[in-house]
Amino acid sequence: MYFSSDNWAGAHPKISERLMAASTGFAPAYGTSDLDRKVAERFNAIFERDVEVFFVGTGTAANSLALASVTKPGGVTFCHHEAHIHTDECGAPGFFAHGARLMPVSGDNAKVDCAALEAEIARFPEGGVHFGQAASVSITQATEFGTVYTLDEIAAVGEIAARNRLPFHMDGARFANALVSLGCSPAEMTWKRGVDILSFGGTKNGCWMAEALVFLKPELAREMPYLRKRSAQLFSKSRFIAAQFDAYLENDLWLSLAGRANAMADRLRAGLSASATCRNAWATTANEVFAVMPKAVMDKAFAAGARFYDWPQPKDQPGLLKEGEVLTRLVTSYATEAGEVDALLALLG
Repeated sequence: MYFSSDNWAGAHPKISERLMAASTGFAPAYGTSDLDRKVAERFNAIFERDVEVFFVGTGTAANSLALASVTKPGGVTFCHHEAHIHTDECGAPGFFAHGARLMPVSGDNAKVDCAALEAEIARFPEGGVHFGQAASVSITQATEFGTVYTLDEIAAVGEIAARNRLPFHMDGARFANALVSLGCSPAEMTWKRGVDILSFGGTKNGCWMAEALVFLKPELAREMPYLRKRSAQLFSKSRFIAAQFDAYLENDLWLSLAGRANAMADRLRAGLSASATCRNAWATTANEVFAVMPKAVMDKAFAAGARFYDWPQPKDQPGLLKEGEVLTRLVTSYATEAGEVDALLALLG
């Protein structure tokens, strides 16, 4: 009963098979192989336009290099205060962007509030040398709270970014889960709503280790070949990442895997809604579920072998927990079985 993270899940057999097939023989290095080019063309097809794709090893690298590629001296990136780049990346975005800052923005359900975003951007007027320069806007899709920006919500943030001439980045570590949740195309959830740069995650959804930085506006990628090399993210045998994406994207495997993870989360949410002891902390729509439960129930589940995280209470939800209760995060993956969900729900009452 593993619900700690989709990072805990193994690799899908089709992806493993493709990786093994690519592991023999010889191929040009540093992203110049036929397989690298094939996968780059597939990204063009998926996003319905020519894009620039850069393979990297981690989501933190993708996010950090995305922001570094568009920063300015004294640069400021605006993101939600619960965003992964702000809370969980050990200052990497600032490190790779030579000290650029992240400016947290408020908003319900871990989504950037547009009015708050405009107010924060206004604090950094052009020519205000003492304050620094507004450099970019970033959102997380799906969010750190398991919620998903609607297409209209993405477009509203994109409009603010465009009006202020700020590149718009999307952290898509769980991009596929959000996409399946909305039932739209990759183009509709990104550049058609103003997104310029995407961190495209595969590791959480059945890959071994495959992340991509996708420039939906290729002209923004001018410095990326150098940034990727300087940050030690240019892999000599990059065909091994390309092989993973080759299988991942073939016949929409990536969407099928995300759909299964989301379906298992739906099953878990439904069970929690019927529980006498536990409850959903808030509405989620992707593959992360946040549940409130008595600590004694959590301890009982842990003792029986269940694995999930107790989670810090959000600062903007002070009345969420009653005495003796804890907030927990449970994450499903493509490998989660219905029987595991039902076994966990039985433990939780």
